[in-house]
Amino acid sequence: MKTYEFVTVDVFTDRRFGGNPLAVFPDAHGLSDADMQSLAAEFNLSETTFVLPPDDPAHTARVRIFNRTAEMPFAGHPNVGTGWVLAGRGRAKGGMLRFEEIAGLVEVKVDGDAVTIAAPQPLSLGAEMPVGLLADCVGIAPGEVVVASHRPGMASVGNSFIVAEVTAEALTRAVPDIARFRHAVTQYAPAGMGPKRLPLYLYAHAGRNGDRTRLRARMFSPLSGTVEDAATGSAATPLAALLLSQTADQERHYDIVQGVEMGRPSLLLASARRAADGIRASVGGGCVPVRPGVVSRSRMHLVSRA
Repeated sequence: MKTYEFVTVDVFTDRRFGGNPLAVFPDAHGLSDADMQSLAAEFNLSETTFVLPPDDPAHTARVRIFNRTAEMPFAGHPNVGTGWVLAGRGRAKGGMLRFEEIAGLVEVKVDGDAVTIAAPQPLSLGAEMPVGLLADCVGIAPGEVVVASHRPGMASVGNSFIVAEVTAEALTRAVPDIARFRHAVTQYAPAGMGPKRLPLYLYAHAGRNGDRTRLRARMFSPLSGTVEDAATGSAATPLAALLLSQTADQERHYDIVQGVEMGRPSLLLASARRAADGIRASVGGGCVPVRPGVVSRSRMHLVSRA
């Protein structure tokens, strides 16, 4: 009976039960697409990753990322957590790993306990989302959406999010309304974003720490099964890139706190820089192991071990 090992880790944190939980299958060779999707649904985490042999032997692995309902082209905390797990197994060469993913090649840098990933694409922007429609989705007033720097709209560096600045008070009070999300996707469906997703990434400014801008953030994606996410690296990166695009600077750095309202505080260290092909972004943080386990292939029966 073939079994598949998995490891769960908490990502973007320095303590157990903080950050964003992730399940990693370090050797998923032999699992079908349906198996992977079923396992992701069974774990019921925002994402689960499956590590496969790379198409190009110069790369570390092919990594497939599934949320509860679908495969994703790229995501932040799954790459950070998977990089941390594989680095602990000696697979980082010169402190680097390279993952083949749907969105492109993801470079992962390992420095001690810190793992940083470079988003696979430069910043791209899509259609604006009406302020009132966004406010309705999360139960805040339209006047609490801040539009001085940019209006709510789609931003991506490999995975698309609706990014919007709100007041600090509104960020704390925001509560997703699934019925209004379902209505919103009938009114607003930007190209490049699946009709069942509509992930909203809300943020507020929280001051500065030296040369780093401090932000607070929350991410809601109830239509894909994640009512709220504790840490969203693939949203932190387009946010960092978008904010840099509003300036004349060559580079900027951000400390993004997320997950506080969920009781899972997370810290994402994001950076953005201007490159020849546009604005590039990266995000990093720490990881903490939680538990290992195995899955039996014959019946997809989940068996834990301490």
